[in-house]
Amino acid sequence: MPESANRRSACYDFFRAFSRIILTTIADNLMRLHERIAAAARRAGRSAEEITLIGVSKTHPADKIREAFGAGLRHFGENRVQEWEGKHAALADLPATWHLIGHLQSNKAARAANAFTSIDSLDEWALAQRIDRAATEKPTAEPMRVLIEVHLGGEETKSGVAEAELPGLADKILQLENVHLAGLMCIPPFLEDPEEVRPYFARLRHLRDNLETRLGRRLPVLSMGMSHDFEAAIQEGATEIRVGTALFGTRPYPQ
Repeated sequence: MPESANRRSACYDFFRAFSRIILTTIADNLMRLHERIAAAARRAGRSAEEITLIGVSKTHPADKIREAFGAGLRHFGENRVQEWEGKHAALADLPATWHLIGHLQSNKAARAANAFTSIDSLDEWALAQRIDRAATEKPTAEPMRVLIEVHLGGEETKSGVAEAELPGLADKILQLENVHLAGLMCIPPFLEDPEEVRPYFARLRHLRDNLETRLGRRLPVLSMGMSHDFEAAIQEGATEIRVGTALFGTRPYPQ
């Protein structure tokens, strides 16, 4: 074969291999995530079935969410009420579970209660009361599932209830008829080494365990861990992990 033909063949083989690397689909990413979840669960002596993967779909369009649903994902997380309302009509036929994982403003509590299946970022009593009132108007009789977001890292830009205030807030929420407290959530500081994040995950688990003893009831959900550290979170007992970039790729921020 002439040398030029050999070069063309080698270039073709290279670009074909390179395309397989970079042109991964959401289904490919989801498969790899499930493999990583299963491996992390085995290392922790747990079952992968104990762990729910929430695809963080904020800033991603409705067609990407539909693609992930088609690949088998059933839980999705959004940060903002208004953004989710803009997507909802295009996805109303999907029997998925929709989580609000971003900070919720009091004036949007009623809209959030109507738009989401679960509010995973509850952090104040007044907000809980608004959600309780709004939940009475939902067509289903099921109470609104909520998680209390706990502020662990001391960062001023992060929301969440302070550790000292957690027991009192949980006590009050249990008085509400239309709200179901399922567990705790946290967003620890971003640290490059996941092992440095593990103490925050362990702290949330200890807070949950102490709260269960205080309340005399189970709080089975620990929502913690994201794309870069979810394996460490699984080691510390996470039952829900929130993954965006590793599933959908880099977020398409508006110009």
